[in-house]
Amino acid sequence: RLISDSPSAVLSLSRILWGTSTRAVSHDSCPLTVYVATSISSGIGDVIDLGSKGNNGFIAADIERSSLVLCGKAFSDLNVTKEALAALSGPVIFARGGLPLCARLLVSGDSVVLIFAAKGTFKSCRHLLVTKETGVILSSEGVAPLFQTGGQNLFKFPSVVVLASSDSSGVIPSVSKLSPGQAAYHFLAGYQNGKFMPAYNKGPSSIHPVELAKAFLSKLQDDKISSYLLNVNGEEKNVNGKDLANLVQSTLSENIPPFEAKSEDLEDKYKSFLLSEFQEVPEELSF
Repeated sequence: RLISDSPSAVLSLSRILWGTSTRAVSHDSCPLTVYVATSISSGIGDVIDLGSKGNNGFIAADIERSSLVLCGKAFSDLNVTKEALAALSGPVIFARGGLPLCARLLVSGDSVVLIFAAKGTFKSCRHLLVTKETGVILSSEGVAPLFQTGGQNLFKFPSVVVLASSDSSGVIPSVSKLSPGQAAYHFLAGYQNGKFMPAYNKGPSSIHPVELAKAFLSKLQDDKISSYLLNVNGEEKNVNGKDLANLVQSTLSENIPPFEAKSEDLEDKYKSFLLSEFQEVPEELSF
């Protein structure tokens, strides 16, 4: 449900939100409501302790009431608005059996591939992907972009999951096959050349990454989805654009060897980070 004092705000947001029937919203047990108040008083920034910066616009979320308030010119920044909407809607989607994931879709023939990677990796191959922005929902019905793209809104269940890691030391092979437990573990870590990005998500999230990783594991096991780990920053060259697409294609047609790191030091780094970040990692997740 979108309520606004400005037609331009409604038009802007209607381009990214999926259309839903009025009945579906009114009969929903937990509808999400977005309020856009483009006209705000000059002193509102002082009232909420934002000072003069608040007079240009701000976003406020009420998690308990599933409400998002966009004040002033905040609605015009679609990237920030999408981050706020994703964080607010995440728990509702998750509670209903869907997985809100920071991933992209690549369709190759009859195969739908779910790709996790750092933002920089996606920049070089945006033309090959279904969505321009990171964000999909994986459910029992298939996989769909989180926000409207102007194209198809639902694809069949992915047959392949690809996790793109980055390791210039050569410890991680260029491409290797993962078990469901390994895929969930690498998903939780999101290793990128010495740094970690849990669940491949750099934005705000209302779902605990460990809970998301456990649900991700269940999806891989229940639906028998093949999983692969790509190293996009190997010893030979960086992988981008067509190289990434070619590697993805190879996972669909070739006999890829199972994952085996060339050094135990990397496994220790994974463990050290995950235990410091989450205290406890489920036993079914393994390096």
